[in-house]
Amino acid sequence: MSTTQPTAPAGASAAVLKPSDPIPEDAISVQGPNLENQHSLSDFLQSYQRIGFQATSFGRAVDIVNRMRKWRLSDEPITEGESEQYLDPEVRASTRCNIFLGYTSNLISSGLREIILHLVKHKYVAAIVTTAGGIEEDFIKCMGKTYLADFDLNGADLRKRGMNRIGNLVVPNDNYCKFEDWLTPILDSMLKEQQEQGTIWSPSSFIRRLGKEINHEESVYYWAYKNDIPVYCPALTDGSIGDMIYFHSFRNPGFVLDIVQDIRALNEQARKSKKAGMIILGGGVCKHQIANAMLIRNGADYSVFINTGQEFDGSDSGARPEEAISWGKIRADAEAVKVYADATLVFPMLVAATFAQADVGKSS
Repeated sequence: MSTTQPTAPAGASAAVLKPSDPIPEDAISVQGPNLENQHSLSDFLQSYQRIGFQATSFGRAVDIVNRMRKWRLSDEPITEGESEQYLDPEVRASTRCNIFLGYTSNLISSGLREIILHLVKHKYVAAIVTTAGGIEEDFIKCMGKTYLADFDLNGADLRKRGMNRIGNLVVPNDNYCKFEDWLTPILDSMLKEQQEQGTIWSPSSFIRRLGKEINHEESVYYWAYKNDIPVYCPALTDGSIGDMIYFHSFRNPGFVLDIVQDIRALNEQARKSKKAGMIILGGGVCKHQIANAMLIRNGADYSVFINTGQEFDGSDSGARPEEAISWGKIRADAEAVKVYADATLVFPMLVAATFAQADVGKSS
């Protein structure tokens, strides 16, 4: 009687046990942090690079932001043939990497406001682009609190109580009434200057004036005013500020805002930047306006996008860096990454792993 052992089908064996190509010598293996060891915050966040998925994208974002900072903060050697004028410290300062920060209004409503304030207070960014809520919510928070709540609160009930929901945050409507009381006399003064002195206001000069008037160290735009950091808001009237300007136009008509000044100023700031980096939280106007300014200089050198948008509907908000490269808004040889995540989760960690490290060094 035959006792021949059965063999696996040759085709199935070849499919399952297909040999691999040689692994490149510079390949990086997947590895998470060893929690048996103590880690500094910097070391722990550095370990994200090898975890995979969006953690690796976050690690890449840390690396790119640090490259922006290194180029911005270090003394780059003068290359052969470069003019000796760059030996002048003030001139050299203008050749560093200009970081353009963009964010949507809801992030100022959240606790990211304090993270952004830190960057502006310490002059880590060269320019800001945001939307109307990203301006007014900063000033409103100087007058009243925003409170934690829930995503599933009943909208009709909140309306009856004069409460406005932003995600799982709530802003009492009284805060906006305080904002109107504060803003209206400023609008009167600005209109008077326009009529008597010929002042033509732009959204950025308007925001700068409000930053001066608020005179409050908890305000992002107070520090932007103090540090002469321009804040551009192409959609300035899309929010409570627009409501206040609307009402003011009936009581004291004639106020003019010129957006042409700002598009020239933003595009020129991008064009004249020796190096330019984008850090953009969210999408919409703030993302497109900065990226479009980069087109004027044939693209950004460094780019970090953080948002939850997908590209499958063709929106610019969800678009990946590769799409911006096709438009010339990011250079083909640039360092760029998109992190698919809620910015309130990721951005505090990103700042802690980059800009805040310099602050630790300063205080030690």
